[in-house]
Amino acid sequence: MPASSMAAMPYDPQLVAPMRQEMVEMGAAELTTGQEVDDFLNARDGTVLLFVNSVCGCAAGSARPGLRVALGNDKKPDRVATVFAGQHAEATAKARSHFSQFPPSSPSAVLFRNGEAVYYMPRHMIEGRDPPSVAFELVTAFDEFCA
Repeated sequence: MPASSMAAMPYDPQLVAPMRQEMVEMGAAELTTGQEVDDFLNARDGTVLLFVNSVCGCAAGSARPGLRVALGNDKKPDRVATVFAGQHAEATAKARSHFSQFPPSSPSAVLFRNGEAVYYMPRHMIEGRDPPSVAFELVTAFDEFCA
C-alpha cells in the first residue's frame, strides 16, 4: 500500500478503544460524526470543553491525566465532549471548524463559553509537561470562565 494511502487511514479502532474509553469514563460525550459535533456545540448556553484526543504519548502521559485532575476542580465546564483525531476524521474536522481561528492540534482542548471559544490549549502547551502542569493550566481557565 502506498505511504500516502496509509497516512490517510484512521487508527485501528481496537488500538484506540482504551484511549476513547478513558475520556468517556471522565464524563465526556464521545462525538463520532460531524452532526453530533454540531448538535453538541450549537447548544450555546454555558461552558463546554471540547477535547481533541490523540494516540500520541503526550495525550496519554499528560493531556488526559491532566484533564482528569482538572475536572475535579470546583469550577469546571458544564459539559465535556471529545473527538478523536485519526479515528473520527469527519467529527474532528467539524469540531475544528468551530474553532478555526486556532491551528489544528492533537491533542488539544478548547473551552467555549456561550458558544464562543475563550481558551485554547494546543499540543505545544501539553508536550513535555506533566499532568499536574496541564491540570493547572486548565483549572486556571476553568476558574476564569466557568461558573
